[in-house]
Amino acid sequence: MEKRFCLDCGGPLKGRADQKFCNDLCRNSYNNKKLGGITNIMRNINRVLKKNHSILQELNPEEKSTTLKSVLEKKGFNFKYYTNMYTTKTGRVYYFCYDQGYCEVESNKYILVKNEAN
Repeated sequence: MEKRFCLDCGGPLKGRADQKFCNDLCRNSYNNKKLGGITNIMRNINRVLKKNHSILQELNPEEKSTTLKSVLEKKGFNFKYYTNMYTTKTGRVYYFCYDQGYCEVESNKYILVKNEAN
């Protein structure tokens, strides 16, 4: 009979023929190591997107308003992260964090909108 070993700690396995780990701790440890790098990147990006969304939602209670770039920056808004873009027929570009959007209309002045389409 062929000896089998835990994929995480290397300890001998006893039991089912398809067993890969000696216990739940090793299974979790293995999967955390395997998925950790990409998962952390995604978690950090999602955290920034959620924060951006919350800031836009807070500053846009009427579903259409204006604000200054300095107000967004003071609240910690990160302009590098958004979920999608929309370009109007006139060429104005709106950046969205989920359903909350913004567009620079003048130097340092932004219009905030909410996308109702879903």
